Amino acid sequence: MRLLLDTHIIIWSVSAPEQLSKKTQQYMIDAETMYVSAASIWEIGIKLKLGKLQLNLAAFVREINNIGIQPLAITWRHAQCTQKLPIYHKDPFDRMLVAQAMSEPLILLTNDAVLTQYSELVRHVDSL
Repeated sequence: MRLLLDTHIIIWSVSAPEQLSKKTQQYMIDAETMYVSAASIWEIGIKLKLGKLQLNLAAFVREINNIGIQPLAITWRHAQCTQKLPIYHKDPFDRMLVAQAMSEPLILLTNDAVLTQYSELVRHVDSL
């Protein structure tokens, strides 16, 4: 199983692993490969600028690499896929993650239940 971790899941994985539910942890253990989207790093950068999050982004990205999570670039194919998505969710970052999951295909692990409306590839997991 190949997993795409949404922004909250990747933040918790690196900065607050105690927030990950047993179900989330099991998905991650069972995964053959885990990915983080460039969209998530971009979103984290915006949250840092707005003061909604505090962490060292360079150290955070190094830690993602250290734990073996692979980067996933945004491609034109991903961007084109967003146009085909219904408007269940207006957040452009979440819509990009769904498009990437559908295009690759990957299982998108998210704590946002609304995203499950898009595809069976989206799996909702709770935080603690």
